[in-house]
Amino acid sequence: MFGISNIASSKIDMETVMPFREKLAWLSLGAMVVAYGAYFAVAAQLARSGAATPMTYLALLGAVLGAQALVVIVASIALAIQSGRDSRAPADERDRAIARRGAAFAYFVLLVGMVLVGCVLPFSARGWAIINAGLLALVLAEVVRYGAIVWSYRRGWHG
Repeated sequence: MFGISNIASSKIDMETVMPFREKLAWLSLGAMVVAYGAYFAVAAQLARSGAATPMTYLALLGAVLGAQALVVIVASIALAIQSGRDSRAPADERDRAIARRGAAFAYFVLLVGMVLVGCVLPFSARGWAIINAGLLALVLAEVVRYGAIVWSYRRGWHG
């Protein structure tokens, strides 16, 4: 009989290397949670205080969007430099399957959110409440998408 138990690895310290696309998903997920968590916390306080004007909301949203974009761009460049060849490699079948899976999960979150924003909220809210609810639906859908991507990579999902 053949003994498979004697097979040894040529690498002594085998470590799992996180794929570049998983790193980007972690980065995007973290940046979204922090940036939009701060936005919605401040926006809720502004709404409760009654001191909110359209320009206040626009300035707050612009600052959050700009900060998030800057963080993601700079960190993506740093990750690409650190990852080397992996960052320039085209997406393989597994990467594409994981991205499709994340998009499929996010689609339903976005669909439900937009139905609520477009069909329910116009009868019970106005103005920035509807705009913020629409933004929340978009953010939740993206968090679900990136979360599904990260979960799929961590669980070794292959499609």
